[in-house]
Amino acid sequence: MTATATRPAPPAGRRRSGRGPRQNREMWVLLLPALVPVLIFSVGPLLYGISLAFTDAESGRNHVTSFAGLDNFAALLGDDDFWQSMQVGMIWAVSVTALQFLASLGLALLLNERLALRGVARVLAMVPWAMPPVVIGLMWRLVYHPDAGIVNSTLGTDINWLADFTWALPAVIVMGVWSGMPQTTVVLLAGLQTVPRELYEAGAMDGAGTWRRFWNITLPQLRPVIVAITSLDFVWNFNQFSLVYVLTQGGPGGRTRLPMLFAYEEAFRYGFFGYAAALGVAIVVVVLALLGVYLWRQLREAS
Repeated sequence: MTATATRPAPPAGRRRSGRGPRQNREMWVLLLPALVPVLIFSVGPLLYGISLAFTDAESGRNHVTSFAGLDNFAALLGDDDFWQSMQVGMIWAVSVTALQFLASLGLALLLNERLALRGVARVLAMVPWAMPPVVIGLMWRLVYHPDAGIVNSTLGTDINWLADFTWALPAVIVMGVWSGMPQTTVVLLAGLQTVPRELYEAGAMDGAGTWRRFWNITLPQLRPVIVAITSLDFVWNFNQFSLVYVLTQGGPGGRTRLPMLFAYEEAFRYGFFGYAAALGVAIVVVVLALLGVYLWRQLREAS
């Protein structure tokens, strides 16, 4: 009777991964077609933009670009136009994100009910999402037209909404809310459809009314979805460019000049590429800082 040798099992802390060098090489070969475009079109321009922020790059054939250190960022701190654009950007981003969420939540709750022609209503709710930003901007210029616009015709006023220092930013915010509602509605509607019906039935049996079921069941169940979509909406809205550019080009008097519009003007109207790149870096830092504080507070409240 011969004894068969058995290989001892590896220690718990040194278990084999199951993938050898050949499998790792094959994995990287399969990932390369997806990684190369990301490196070329995303990471590369990002690193180049950051490096450009530390130079005095300007337009002109005879200009020699040299290293400027932190000069561009120091100039930002004393630029009143920059601070005004940041203030406008914060008002725009916070207002549009908050109003977008409230309007989209109401629409998602409505589309989640078993209504007649619910499928048609869901398709119509997605119409703004299918429209190019330039078309949306041109359409809303007609809506706000002082002579033939539907707003003045309905309200019986003669306000030049896009040229008035008081009403220009609120008018642009309304357009931003309308254009951004579809994606927020889709995400919230998907979250509503994952809430178990048993929770509502149990709440109804306990005597909870519609408002209490919404406050104690719907909102807590949607919390992860709400945090995710409002964070994304804030980033998208703060970096908005095309809609506002087509509608007002930042006017009147800079009242609707968002930070991205300000950076665009510095780069392509005045030719200060290094300064514009510094603006872009500052915008990214501000957005990441605000987003980090928001997510930290949300996670702290959830824990």
